[in-house]
Amino acid sequence: MSHPDYRLNLRPLGTPRGASSLAGPRGVGASPGDKKSKSKTIRGKKKSIFETYLSKEDVSEGLKRGTLIQGVLRINPKKFHEAFIPSPDGDRDIFIDGVVARNRALNGDLVVVNLLPEEQWKVIKPESNDKETEGAYESDLPEELCGSHLLQQSLKGYNDSPDVIIEAQFDDSDSEDGHGNTQNALVDGVKKLSVCVHEKGKEDAGAPVTKDENTFMSQDTRALPEKSLQRSAKVVYILEKKHSRAATGFLKLLADKNSELFRKYALFSPSDHRVPRIYVPLKDCPQDFVTRPKDYANTLFVCRIVDWKEDSNFALGQLAKSLGQAGEIEPETEGILTEYGVDFSDFSSEVLECLPQDLPWTIPPEEFSKRRDLRKDCVFTIDPSTARDLDDALSCKPVADGNFEVGVHIADVSYFVPEGSSLDKVAAERATSVYLVQKVVPMLPRLLCEELCSLNPMTDKLTFSVIWTLTPKGKILSEWFGQTVIRSCTKLSYEHAQSMIEGPTRKIPEEELPPVSPEHTSEEVHRAVLNLHHIAKELRQQRFVDGALRLDQLKLAFTLDHETGLPQGCHVYEYRDSNKLVEEFMLLANMAVARKIHCTFPERALLRRHPPPQTKMLNDLVEFCDQMGLPMDFSSAGALNKSLMETFGDDKYSLARKEVLTNMCSRPMQMALYFCSGVLQDQAQFRHYALNVPLYTHFTSPIRRFADVLVHRLLAATLGYGELPDVEPDALQKQADHCNDRRMASKRVQELSTSLFFAILVKESGPLESEAMVMGVLSQAFDVLVLRYGVQKRIYCNALPLQSYRFQKVGKKPELTLVWEPEDTEQGPAQQVVGIFSLVEVVLRAEATALKYSAILKRPGTEGLLDWQDEQGGQDLAEEQD
Repeated sequence: MSHPDYRLNLRPLGTPRGASSLAGPRGVGASPGDKKSKSKTIRGKKKSIFETYLSKEDVSEGLKRGTLIQGVLRINPKKFHEAFIPSPDGDRDIFIDGVVARNRALNGDLVVVNLLPEEQWKVIKPESNDKETEGAYESDLPEELCGSHLLQQSLKGYNDSPDVIIEAQFDDSDSEDGHGNTQNALVDGVKKLSVCVHEKGKEDAGAPVTKDENTFMSQDTRALPEKSLQRSAKVVYILEKKHSRAATGFLKLLADKNSELFRKYALFSPSDHRVPRIYVPLKDCPQDFVTRPKDYANTLFVCRIVDWKEDSNFALGQLAKSLGQAGEIEPETEGILTEYGVDFSDFSSEVLECLPQDLPWTIPPEEFSKRRDLRKDCVFTIDPSTARDLDDALSCKPVADGNFEVGVHIADVSYFVPEGSSLDKVAAERATSVYLVQKVVPMLPRLLCEELCSLNPMTDKLTFSVIWTLTPKGKILSEWFGQTVIRSCTKLSYEHAQSMIEGPTRKIPEEELPPVSPEHTSEEVHRAVLNLHHIAKELRQQRFVDGALRLDQLKLAFTLDHETGLPQGCHVYEYRDSNKLVEEFMLLANMAVARKIHCTFPERALLRRHPPPQTKMLNDLVEFCDQMGLPMDFSSAGALNKSLMETFGDDKYSLARKEVLTNMCSRPMQMALYFCSGVLQDQAQFRHYALNVPLYTHFTSPIRRFADVLVHRLLAATLGYGELPDVEPDALQKQADHCNDRRMASKRVQELSTSLFFAILVKESGPLESEAMVMGVLSQAFDVLVLRYGVQKRIYCNALPLQSYRFQKVGKKPELTLVWEPEDTEQGPAQQVVGIFSLVEVVLRAEATALKYSAILKRPGTEGLLDWQDEQGGQDLAEEQD
């Protein structure tokens, strides 16, 4: 879906809250594109820079005939002249070279392209390994691959404790996409395999050029049989403007003071170079901007593009808002939310009127007659310690024959969100809660998230339950779905549950546990947790035997100063048995509901599929592993999981190599997607690659995901509780697409929030030291994974005090030999060979530019470096997945 204006929650400067938002494109003043400029005029008309878009009819016809191709545009954040769309056949991406060929489309837009004649295709020379042939991937690991009930949580206010530990705010209560807690958040720009390097002269724009005359420069080479071509294209139409058309950045005066433009417009320079520079009317700017431009040099503004004419390199925009000083948490956070179209405005009175008005709210008596009453059962929640939106609860009681009755009880959000209401519409539009390091932007009003729906202890709550009879091995003997009433007896944190698992026979002192309702005892809860843990271990083991994949990656958690909100420190989040316990039962419930709704409504089920990895990128990875002599099997999700488990030992070096390879394996992975079963003809496409199951959906987190609310409504109709939602398959698919778009935006925002806090940590507490492992070697630089923090950085040779450096291929493996300047005259120069999987020591330090930090290599033999596993919980890498 495109992002309509109201989503942006932007106010023109000086507009009070509640006053009207952005004006439309009219009234902006004469367009700079209409003015005489350096472009030559042809018969009084200014020469066009961009081609006119094709008509809708021609586009429709071209797509039908296959002469045109559609796809989502990805612009390389590091080299913004390069863009790509995925190839429909899963082969190498189609390349779009330069701003003109991009024809005013922005990152994320759904575009239609026309292939250029073959002689204009990009040549990928065998020696070049232009790594951007598949460029501009940001992290695309589906959360099911990563698993993380652990990471989804709300936050306590800073006042609740002196130092709030914020566990990594990532997404998903179930690890569906195999990506264990994917720490792609901190990838600085493009994730790359970095086997070798770009063509001559195409080194990253930021790469310094060495001035050392002793330095031997060499191009990287790549073992390709012959030169190959990458299909290249130009954009001829924008089907959907998915980019928000909003950007954060800085205001500047135009360079030519004598021009007519200078008197009417200022230049807005976006922080994201993938967005064009924008002319903004001076009347939108602060009154003293023209006379005192330097006062605003560090002020972040939000600007919205309202037009971009064919005859102008610059877009035309309106300044929407001044955010505050660059480099500060709140202005930067608001900028991130705005750029990604996240609606963080207060809920309107119209929406709030849909909520129960008589508080405190109690369950109406008639509900008890319609629901199974489980209030006497031992039901409890397990969540991060700071969580406020408790979606799910568990129960486990022994039954005859040594089996167990296990229940997953999910907040009945759809009871409070009537279909078609204002509340329903705003929840559908937001589609997901957005978890930042320091706060949550909720999908639903807090009264619902934190009180009415949240399964808080010792209060009666409406739930939707899946209850199984399971053997101790996790085999399903029976399955029941239904609406229920529960009364949670206690709110456990993951730490509480973990201590119960680790001390199975220990009586845990009451002061170490949260309050338990008088009808139950902490021993009863302890027994239930242990039984669930044993069943979860069996379920998990069986899932991996059956071919599931998990890519666990390092994930950061921050400790925040409760007064300033600044990060005081960070550590790698540990994913433990208590997290795995919850995850297994959420997966089990989601799979059960998927089967149920698809069986009843084969054309109307909202499901979640995970396509297999991208062929071309997977083949590149296979080739890379062959070059490195790694016995990896990529034939299936299960085979890959087995390779990652078995190829590496548990010594420090092996664990670091596994970490790097896991990171590389995440690159070809695709996003998991919501879809309507009636729209995809081929049921083989329904499969979930990482979980290796035929059907999957999301049911377990309706407080924070709208897709789950839709699934609850479908399940209610399946069980005869309500009417089937009046939605045709095509309309449901549109909702699924919107959920996918917002989920992707929310993921990016979470990653950028983590990057922001980490950059501030480096600035405030740096320089930070860590061991790192080399992931890729180029002719003048190399990429490392910083093991203590899970961030990837590029280290440039000529930023180091080297006498010289030399690039070469040893067999097929790229290598850099660094010759360090001697520290004193008596020493000779120290040599250091850097190859893929080399362990090196790095220092992260802040740069002068706001929120930029760089990595430099420590000279070999320098004292004072901590082992990356000594203190930051890195050891949890060694955890097998049971």
